Amino acid sequence: MPFRMTEMVGCEFPLFAFSHCRDVVAAASRAGGFGVLGAVSYTPEQLEHELAWIDDHVEGKPYGVDVLIPEVQAVDHSVSADAIIAQIPSQYRDFTRQLLRECGIADDVGAPQGGSQAPNTSLGQELLEVSFNHPVRLIANALGTAPPEMIAAGKKYGIPVAALVGAKEHALKQVAAGVDVIVAQGGEGGGHCGDVSTIVLVPEVIQAIEEAGADTPVLAAGGIMNGRQMAGMMAMGAAGAWCGSVWLASPEAETTPVFREKMIAAGSRDTIRSKHRTGKYSRQLKSEWHERWEAAGLPALPMPLMSLLAEPVLRALDQAAVAGNPKAQALSSYWVGQGLGLVKDSRGVGTIVQDFKADFAAGFETLAGNLD
Repeated sequence: MPFRMTEMVGCEFPLFAFSHCRDVVAAASRAGGFGVLGAVSYTPEQLEHELAWIDDHVEGKPYGVDVLIPEVQAVDHSVSADAIIAQIPSQYRDFTRQLLRECGIADDVGAPQGGSQAPNTSLGQELLEVSFNHPVRLIANALGTAPPEMIAAGKKYGIPVAALVGAKEHALKQVAAGVDVIVAQGGEGGGHCGDVSTIVLVPEVIQAIEEAGADTPVLAAGGIMNGRQMAGMMAMGAAGAWCGSVWLASPEAETTPVFREKMIAAGSRDTIRSKHRTGKYSRQLKSEWHERWEAAGLPALPMPLMSLLAEPVLRALDQAAVAGNPKAQALSSYWVGQGLGLVKDSRGVGTIVQDFKADFAAGFETLAGNLD
């Protein structure tokens, strides 16, 4: 069965697999879906290495790249990372040092990482050039309006540009900017998300785009963990599904074994929208990390200061957790959506894609049967 999005990007099935892990991206595309690499944290050299690996392992199947370009930053990125890190208040540094000490981890292990270069919190022209030097079939902008340079580059290379939104107003702004695909992500989703539910947001965005006289396809995102949910979204007019959390318990994922076990054991109420990781609201697995910040009464720092402080600490905690440190395990967390309650085991990415296809077909068969 041909779908609009499969014709646009060249995949077999309109299941878009967002992941920070190249293994997940390649496996999803090989299975007939469309892997999308989250590249926000990469330097141009690192992105080149990752995309070259995907090219060698994707068996000629299509894939895309997702970036994060915040419209509002708290700092001047013309200055060095060391200068930006110096803006982190001392009480915040003391708090994270205390967390590490309680876990028996040396302070310097989780210290903010400086250097002569500003932190990479936006794609930049260099990363665009790296991406377009590979056979990518989609570029996505994860936060904020897609910049004119990205739109122009997409048109130059004939590659669709997608943008993630959490409100219909944002969708209309993206359409006006010239994006080719809208990813409407409800508040159930992991990572950066809004507070409107997927089942409300998707038809609202589709209707708003239609009323604006545009013909921009919409991918549904947020809490979608199986093919029946995907079928329901497409019955409402979505052109496919964009999923991230469903891959996180897979052996191929970048997550730790500790997180996978916690995710499989967790329920849909065990996530939290918190600023205490990046400085902007993002949905994560609830842990003592969030409880300790709230108890300390320290409001989250703005982006990117919060990320520069938190990420090295969380990586150090993850390493200690994997080594069997129970206090670190209690603090361990990662981005994940409310759909984690539907994940009961650790399945390979290829198996998940095939299960999506079967459940998708079953969902439409059920719908058709109800119409008889």
